[in-house]
Amino acid sequence: MHGVTLAGRHPAWLVVLAAILLTGCATTPPTPQQSAYDPIEPANRRVHGFNAQLDRFVAKPLADAYAFVTPRVVRRSVTNFFDNASYPGTILNAALQGKWRQSGRDTGRFLVNTTIGVFGLFDPATPLGLEENDEDFGQTLAVWGAPEGMYIVLPAAGSTTSRDIHSYPLGAVTNVVTYLGGWSVVLPLYALDLINLRANLEQASRFRSEAALDDYSFTRSAYRQYRDSLIFDGDVPEDDPFDDLEDW
Repeated sequence: MHGVTLAGRHPAWLVVLAAILLTGCATTPPTPQQSAYDPIEPANRRVHGFNAQLDRFVAKPLADAYAFVTPRVVRRSVTNFFDNASYPGTILNAALQGKWRQSGRDTGRFLVNTTIGVFGLFDPATPLGLEENDEDFGQTLAVWGAPEGMYIVLPAAGSTTSRDIHSYPLGAVTNVVTYLGGWSVVLPLYALDLINLRANLEQASRFRSEAALDDYSFTRSAYRQYRDSLIFDGDVPEDDPFDDLEDW
């Protein structure tokens, strides 16, 4: 399936925006939970509100300024670079899920884009039939049989679960950017990655703001639906009605 590698690399509120935009041999994954397990919802709502203000007053202004001064073709190359830099995580997790053929093709994609694509700035692999996939350790744990667990909202990072939160450390370890130098190099690069992605997802952000009666419930449902779509490679079991969608 096509996708952008997000979990473990970006704050999950960006994952939610991407989910909205994309929507318009291992153990079989467990059947998705019909409703979110959210025992700390009051605390989660407070953190969600903080994150919304952080996005409004920091992330969005930075992304708008970046988009204003940066041509679309340059943003496309920046996106390609960071997608490629995080791709070893997809290769590893595909293998851990028993998707050996996909893992091999993903390795070919990474090598083609790193070499012919000039360190990932360009994407010659897709025209060659080496399509982009999205795998992370949260999906791997699901394939191994781990349940979704508790819904959590992290400060700055946003939506996750007690299963998906494990994607963050492995995502950092398998991201090439982590090894490009000291913190004076790595942190600005990760900041650029976040600002670039936020700029690319402005349309999804506007849709969420206009569509949601309860922004918290909408975000929680969008995140869970997107994650289940990734885990089941787009073929989510029909008995997954997402009852909590009714909340908004």
